[in-house]
Amino acid sequence: MIDISLNDPASRSLRVREFYLGRQPILDRNQDLFGYELLFRNAPVGPAHIDTELTATAAVIAHASQLGMEKVIGDALGFVNVDAEAIMSDIFGFLPREKVVLEVVETMSPTPAVLARMADLASHGFRFALNDVRGDSGHVQDMLPMVEYVKMSMGGAPLDSLVKLAPRFRQDGKKLVAGKVETREEFKHGLELGFEFFQGYYFSKPLIMSGKKLSPSQLAVMELMTLVTSDADNLEIERAIKRDVSLALNLLRLVNTPAVGARQRIDSLSQAVTILGRRQLQRWLQIMLYAEPSKRGHSMTPLLMLAATRGRLLELLAQKLRPSHRHDADVAFTVGIMSLMDTLFGIPMTEILAQIPVSAEVADALLERAGFFGDLLRLAECIERLEEMENQIVPTLRGLAMSTEELIELEMAAFEWSDTVVRYAL
Repeated sequence: MIDISLNDPASRSLRVREFYLGRQPILDRNQDLFGYELLFRNAPVGPAHIDTELTATAAVIAHASQLGMEKVIGDALGFVNVDAEAIMSDIFGFLPREKVVLEVVETMSPTPAVLARMADLASHGFRFALNDVRGDSGHVQDMLPMVEYVKMSMGGAPLDSLVKLAPRFRQDGKKLVAGKVETREEFKHGLELGFEFFQGYYFSKPLIMSGKKLSPSQLAVMELMTLVTSDADNLEIERAIKRDVSLALNLLRLVNTPAVGARQRIDSLSQAVTILGRRQLQRWLQIMLYAEPSKRGHSMTPLLMLAATRGRLLELLAQKLRPSHRHDADVAFTVGIMSLMDTLFGIPMTEILAQIPVSAEVADALLERAGFFGDLLRLAECIERLEEMENQIVPTLRGLAMSTEELIELEMAAFEWSDTVVRYAL
């Protein structure tokens, strides 16, 4: 266990691995990744008990900092919840001020001491977000000068309140964040009201459209995947890659990254295919399905990040639980990647599996969340939706005979891997 050395005595004995750390994406108007809200939940196992907001905030900050903030949020911003007690403490030395936004709630009492401390932190480069704003109270007005972001829940505030408040905060130069956006209709409504950022998982819910067809780029990737899995020769694979310039350029970029470890620069597709190998080539193609051709190499779409993180986490879980079965890790990665294809393509999963032959255990995992791989997938989904599914984590962990400590280490590794892949390979 790793101690957290903080001035507050209540948090001195806290251990960084005795809680769950989730992250919820925050997107911009183009639905590109902008930041993450870091979510804390106390694990129901272990000797420590975290029962105050300060120790909860301290846990998130210390955990993210000691394991490396870049592993948790990559190039995005991290939004961390703080209360008056946390603001008045000295825990902020852990945080890179250019990477985080401190969230305070509208109901927090802005005493003169708290306001002075907020002003001091702001003068040192820390940014604030005012969360769950439902009105224009005196508290809001007192804190507004120090606040850069104003968050309003699309499901919590009445519509007439949103219509009234959004223009007022925009006029004051505040950046508006729509919270709890769970449907595409809510996202569209937020756009109309002038919100700049959106928080929620509406982007990961399948929008099924009858008669929807794959784009030419997606078809090219699918055809390549078929060639790779059917043991076509390298020359045939190389010719198929050349037909999609974007794929060719990104493959060359990938094999020349430090992660691949080529000893000299690779400039030919033939060399690239040989060096990468069939297993890694298939994995890269699975991820490339989620990268829009117009955005490859330019931005991180949330669905791409979610798919890459989910695939890697399932792979690491399978490696941990079945270390002598390497094939299971590959299957687990595929299950993680494929679990979001209904959202990606706008086609029911049953139709996708009719077009892409998979084993019975993969189909059971994707359709029913059944079997070993279904348990892994369900666990990943619980972590992603920590606010609403945390009560399902412990039973699933128990069924897999895995500890909270092991889970969080693998989760951090998956965060770091997906950020690296998206940053360098796409």
